[in-house]
Amino acid sequence: MSSTDASSIVEAALICSGQPLSVKTLQSLFDGSVDADAIRQLLRGLQANWQGRGVELVEVASGWRFQSKPALRPYLDKLFPEKPPRYSRAVLETLAIIAYRQPVTRGDMEDIRGVTINSAIIKQLEDRGWIEVIGHRDTVGRPALFATTRQFLDDLGLASLDQLPALEAAFTEALAEPSMVLPLEYPEPQQVAATDAQPTEHVPDSPTLFAPEMDLLTDNKHGL
Repeated sequence: MSSTDASSIVEAALICSGQPLSVKTLQSLFDGSVDADAIRQLLRGLQANWQGRGVELVEVASGWRFQSKPALRPYLDKLFPEKPPRYSRAVLETLAIIAYRQPVTRGDMEDIRGVTINSAIIKQLEDRGWIEVIGHRDTVGRPALFATTRQFLDDLGLASLDQLPALEAAFTEALAEPSMVLPLEYPEPQQVAATDAQPTEHVPDSPTLFAPEMDLLTDNKHGL
């Protein structure tokens, strides 16, 4: 099989797939006749071929996928007029703490935020697929340790946690509003209702850990 044919097969598979595809999965298309290094070379070639177009080939935590470029988001949003889910300041702060300090217990999060964290916040992040329990701390009560998931990285368009933007104190004003819109995937009506019903938790004026970088989530919703 020529490299051109192999590249076309990989390209078609990525375009037609609704999920990112790993190198191992792409190898399976060729029954082992194409090794992992050759697949990666094909992927790099496809990346170069698609430069300057409306979509781009990117590597995320779960594998490779085509997605629309962030600059085109205002135009593509017109195809999806539904309101995206809203996340309270408390939810975003909790997610930021887990992302930048993981693994952490609920007690750790409460110490950092300075307030009690509602169980509904943890459940909301778990239901969204952004966090999970990866173990328990060896201490009294064996509290659960939370960490972010591959889905979280996929939604951010990142391949690993090392690619998370640096957290800077200057960004603390980014969440000055009580809630923030993160249009990721358009949820079922009942999910929207449940999210809108989430009470906004009081946050003290003392410095807390914010994640304005969560705006990156809005730039990667238009996958193919």
